[in-house]
Amino acid sequence: MSTFGSPGGRQINSKPIPPERGSFPLDHDGECKDVMKSYLACMKKVKGLNDPECRNLAKSYLACRMDRNLMAKDEFKNLGFHDDKPAEEAKKDDGADKGVKGEIRW
Repeated sequence: MSTFGSPGGRQINSKPIPPERGSFPLDHDGECKDVMKSYLACMKKVKGLNDPECRNLAKSYLACRMDRNLMAKDEFKNLGFHDDKPAEEAKKDDGADKGVKGEIRW
């Protein structure tokens, strides 16, 4: 006999998985709404690319939420904002390790 279509036939019970960082309250009062709208407009402008300007807006949005206790305070490096080389240092780098396009370097 087949259990196909019968109620409760071989259902797999799965437990919901909580978010990695836990839950946090929604911004019902719109305290960080302006920053969020700026970020979404930036993402639309750059068509979803990882633009530094948009990353700065995302960082300021998270800072706004942390300042208003809408999420737990945490260091930005734990939220994916690593301290990269500042733009000035990157420009000073002469590019001595730059290779030819398509070149495989070991």
